[in-house]
Amino acid sequence: MCAATLLIAAAVTPASADTGADPSPAASAPGSRGVGWAVKDTGREGVESVRFRGLAAVSRGTAWLAGSQGRVLRTADGGRSWQDVSPPGAVAEKLELRDIEAFDGRRAVALSIGEGEASRILRTEDGGATWTEAFRNTDPRAFYDCLTFFDSRHGLAVSDPVDGRFRLLATDDGGRSWRVLPAAGMSQALPGEAGFAASGQCLTASGPRDVWLATGGGAAARVLHSADRGLTWRVADSTVPGGDPARGVFALAFRDRTTGLAVGGDYRTGQASPQAAARTADGGRSWTGAATPPPAYRSGAAWYPYGRTTALAVGPTGTDVTTDAGRTWRQLDTGSFDTVDCAADGGCWAAGEKGRVARLERR
Repeated sequence: MCAATLLIAAAVTPASADTGADPSPAASAPGSRGVGWAVKDTGREGVESVRFRGLAAVSRGTAWLAGSQGRVLRTADGGRSWQDVSPPGAVAEKLELRDIEAFDGRRAVALSIGEGEASRILRTEDGGATWTEAFRNTDPRAFYDCLTFFDSRHGLAVSDPVDGRFRLLATDDGGRSWRVLPAAGMSQALPGEAGFAASGQCLTASGPRDVWLATGGGAAARVLHSADRGLTWRVADSTVPGGDPARGVFALAFRDRTTGLAVGGDYRTGQASPQAAARTADGGRSWTGAATPPPAYRSGAAWYPYGRTTALAVGPTGTDVTTDAGRTWRQLDTGSFDTVDCAADGGCWAAGEKGRVARLERR
């Protein structure tokens, strides 16, 4: 990160009230010398067998994790200690939680994936002490992948195509209730096209109405955009290779309604993933491949809020950072992560296989 960005970050950021928070996001800005992932010990039994693909960074102090075996963890002190706030019961333990969106340290919405009734949406208002099932899919043709929120009331969840079109659920009460949106405004899916439930980032929103959907598995890896909260969509090919069920765009990150990043590749171990990142400056109407892309498949991406050109991408073989808005990427770390998220106060978190979770810090 350039010196000017660091000075701006230090100047505009208020001190965080979270226990364990750094005094300034400049102390943990991606691309700064000596900054890297500090892996946190959750101290929770059995977590080493859990893969956390769902992550919500509320702040430098507070974060939520959602993963396999129905596990949900939450920290409020920068990762020094973690609470197991998983939904209770034998049925919940079988849920494959792949996405979680949190509004603060008490309110969160989690998505489980799978065919038919395995796809569910759960909601908590008390920090995970209790959970309410807000939606259970009853259509065996549907398979929900990701969810996103525009604000604390309005959100969407997306399923793989049903009758040739991606299916959208919508909520306008913070996730308490959901309804299927009309399919008329959705583009026709390509044969074999689907979303990837790899990081909770195949569906992402920016601002009050704009939302983007990442796809793969078809002849082209595409990005769909809606400017009216999912009622109508336009579609564009990305530069990330498609043409195979294992290839495509796995994650999207938008800094605002025009500037975005797409990352992906081929998720199969040992398979090459050339052109694994792309960028847009026109809201997704067109995409340009990175001049120096990440060296391998990447499943998650996030913008750093205090650097307008700085972002992170993560995957099983490492973390990459860009400081020029996705034109070039360089490797930051070789540890395995599936998802990454940065909070508004500059707190960046990552999570993945074997219960791994980390916060970006100066080391």
